[in-house]
Amino acid sequence: MDLDLRLVRYFVTVAEELHFGRAAARLFISQPALSKQIRRLEDDLGARLLLRDSRHVALTPRGEHFLEQARQLLALADRMRREPEPDRVRIAHIFSLDSGRVLADAFHERFPGVRLVESSMDSTRQLAALLADTLDVAIIRVTAAMRADHPTGWQHALLRLEPFWLVGRPGDPPRPSASLHERPLEVFGDPPGSALYNTHGRYLSSLEQHTGLTLRWLGNPGTFEHCHAALTRARTPAHVLEFDGYAHRYAALGIPIHRPEELRPVYPWSLAWRDGEQSEAVRQFLGVALETAEQRRWLRPGRDGGPLWVPPEDLLDAAALA
Repeated sequence: MDLDLRLVRYFVTVAEELHFGRAAARLFISQPALSKQIRRLEDDLGARLLLRDSRHVALTPRGEHFLEQARQLLALADRMRREPEPDRVRIAHIFSLDSGRVLADAFHERFPGVRLVESSMDSTRQLAALLADTLDVAIIRVTAAMRADHPTGWQHALLRLEPFWLVGRPGDPPRPSASLHERPLEVFGDPPGSALYNTHGRYLSSLEQHTGLTLRWLGNPGTFEHCHAALTRARTPAHVLEFDGYAHRYAALGIPIHRPEELRPVYPWSLAWRDGEQSEAVRQFLGVALETAEQRRWLRPGRDGGPLWVPPEDLLDAAALA
């Protein structure tokens, strides 16, 4: 039997999404066509890879085993098609959050002769791209579920604990801190149950459960400019829970920001890279990234306000939050 790599790629995408509609959108084909191709692959293999009904998609035991092998196969096929580029590093950003941009600028200043190829994708897609050898370095939130789903093939190191701030409305009076409970709390994220609910959304859900708050989910418009436009259109009092990098951009535009009083949520960003021998350029990027994190005190955010908090699933050493 000749294995069709196109069908293998289709299967891996469905396995990552566990949703035929989202997978079809990523692959730019129709959902019925994708279902037909997956059935063809299963017929070729003589085994069921997926269990599906009108509401759920799950991997069979054979599908879980095939997924691991399929990723290795596709990574090998991609490497065979590409000429090696020793003076290139492929990284990804999450929208216009500043960690990736800061690292890219620092690396370019140190090694201007190395070509940086930059993309935008969320944590889950970055990890998948890293394991498929279409990224060299990921800048992501690493969760216990990621490590359970992908126990081998990659490594990671904590890079930054990025604090969250409460962003007020234009015209609010400035003050250093505010309670998480004094106004409705809004978040730029896609809610549970939506097609785009992701790693960031799960962080927010964990915060919601920990604090007893009911968040007002605004969807994820992506870039700072779109978030700023949504905030300035708002007409009712509320606070927006926002990343440090975005919050200070709001402050520069005259919108007040406040430290949360009860606790200080921090978002744990990590560097991730594949196991095995790395190119000199990738080793240089990792070195610059960790040096930059140390220089900027990214792992030692200000302790003003309440205790630092991350979801239990992040499994950080207690010393990181001390």
